[in-house]
Amino acid sequence: MIDIRQVRKDSDAVKRALARRGIDPSEVDRLVELDRRARAATGTRDELRSSVKALSRQVGEARRAGQTEEAQALSERSRALGDEERTAHLLADEARDVVRRTLLYLPNLPAGDAPDGRGPEDNVITRTWPDSPPSYSASQRVPHWEIGIALGLLDMERGAKLSGSMFPLYRGFGARLLRALTTFALDRHATAFEEIRPPSLVLTDTMVSTGHLPKFEEEAYHLERDDLWAIPTAEVPLTSMWRGDILDESELPVRLMAATACFRRESGAAGRDTRGLLRVHEFDKVELFAYVTPDQAPEVLHELVDRAESLLRELGLQYRVLDLCAGDMGNAAARTFDLEVYAPGADQWLEVSSVSWCSDYQARRANIRYRPASGSGPVFVHTLNGSALAWARIWAALVETGRRADGSVELPEALAPYLRGETVIPVPQGAVRREER
Repeated sequence: MIDIRQVRKDSDAVKRALARRGIDPSEVDRLVELDRRARAATGTRDELRSSVKALSRQVGEARRAGQTEEAQALSERSRALGDEERTAHLLADEARDVVRRTLLYLPNLPAGDAPDGRGPEDNVITRTWPDSPPSYSASQRVPHWEIGIALGLLDMERGAKLSGSMFPLYRGFGARLLRALTTFALDRHATAFEEIRPPSLVLTDTMVSTGHLPKFEEEAYHLERDDLWAIPTAEVPLTSMWRGDILDESELPVRLMAATACFRRESGAAGRDTRGLLRVHEFDKVELFAYVTPDQAPEVLHELVDRAESLLRELGLQYRVLDLCAGDMGNAAARTFDLEVYAPGADQWLEVSSVSWCSDYQARRANIRYRPASGSGPVFVHTLNGSALAWARIWAALVETGRRADGSVELPEALAPYLRGETVIPVPQGAVRREER
């Protein structure tokens, strides 16, 4: 969450920053007023508490002096003020809770160098790879859901039979490809990132820490009986590994990675956005995450982007990097770069990675701090996260890009060690082959 002290100190600057994200300035005015009331209620409670303590001392003194009637009168007054103090305490707690809930719904302040803009149309394409766009043959213009059926790789119909629509089921070489991609990515990051396998179900506090709750409750899967949430990304448990803890500056940056399934109530419109793997409720992903000092954040942000780009180049996929505008970033982000690959069969750019610096927004929610080497008091860490990579759409782009005229699919050589040396998905025996030009 944003720092309430910053709101108190310069609410106009906070208004200007949040206005870049489409937040009405009146929301900040409302927060300022709620905070004023909470501080006043806390002040009233503290005054009453002080008066009760003073009366208690006077009662003791009167009794020791043998002033029984005076002690009784003071005791009755103390009890009356005690009742008022308890009521004031409840009111102060309630007022502070309102301020906290308001802060939990407000997004992070965008970084000064994040582009201005309201939505996806205002994002800035910073670079593409390769420099010259490749040309695609007719055989590569077949959508992955058709290829998946023809080669026995993807069975959306049986996935829906098991779990409902938009839950994919991978088969045979299709399942092997998914597993290979995960191991490929983990190996590429292993020298710098500690591998974690976190739980797939987490507590409400864990979801709140990243900013997924309470604002985005409708997008998450909730197990009401146990009050647990299916993780929408490994960022969620990784953020909370040190929740409530204090690290030493010498430990930073802490670099973590995790391969998990991710669960989201994707809302895509009916039609082609829900075909195949374009938008699904469950997908596998390798997530990179880091706790850093503010000074370390810029370098680590670019490291995460570089790692995602390196994987895409090894996979031979055409991609572009987008610098997200203030109005299109996720709630917790101060700065975000998205990576999109081109899927020639679907004829779409597909987001496969989102790399974000969240400043201290998540750390404030999770109360994660570090002790500076200078010896000053603990301060909040900064957090960064990035997909490297999300596999459903990578899978789709690979089988479309690698499709050959005879209907088989050629995969990148980088995956050979993870596919027992096999880099061609053959047309099943008995299937009808056709030449395409």
